Amino acid sequence: MNFPSKLLENAVNEVSQLPGIGKRTALRLVLHLLRQPADQTAGLTTALLGLRNDIKYCKNCHTISDHDLCEICENPSRDGSIICVVEDIRDVMALENTQLFKGHYHVLGGKISPIDGVAPSQLNIVTLINKVKEGKVKEIIFALSSTMEGDTTNFYIYKQIKDFDVITSTIARGIAIGDELEYADEITLGRSLIHRVPFENSLKML
Repeated sequence: MNFPSKLLENAVNEVSQLPGIGKRTALRLVLHLLRQPADQTAGLTTALLGLRNDIKYCKNCHTISDHDLCEICENPSRDGSIICVVEDIRDVMALENTQLFKGHYHVLGGKISPIDGVAPSQLNIVTLINKVKEGKVKEIIFALSSTMEGDTTNFYIYKQIKDFDVITSTIARGIAIGDELEYADEITLGRSLIHRVPFENSLKML
């Protein structure tokens, strides 16, 4: 792709590094921004810089937050003894949209994947196990995607906590094998959460 301007080329190259954005789409986005009023582009720049520089991660559940504790963990009406384990913030948002879960979350920040070089130590697993050891957790709900990596991560955590007095369950397989939570409709996702099953039962299906 030949560019008439080095500034244009640099902007397209940066935008095209975003997931799912190719060079042609990046060019359309950059040209669109170029046609907008300068203050609109400045507003986008300010928002992105604020996101990058000022964002925090909840010290309790590791989700993205504006403060040290997220709104969910700070909410006294939420049941901190029930923890739903998810991969990232997108899953928290998807489950919250069902308005059916009233416990806390624990964001792992990924899934165990030896092929991709992701080891258990690189995820927020130790803090989850520590919560269980403190004796304040009654149930752990595994809500990772139904993939090999998701099942491996579930089983790894299960082995670490199975000797403690805590119920382990997994969302019902209303979610198709290999699907990501963020793409599931709210009704299916909500029903999967309500009709969760003991994690030991899911091991028999592996």
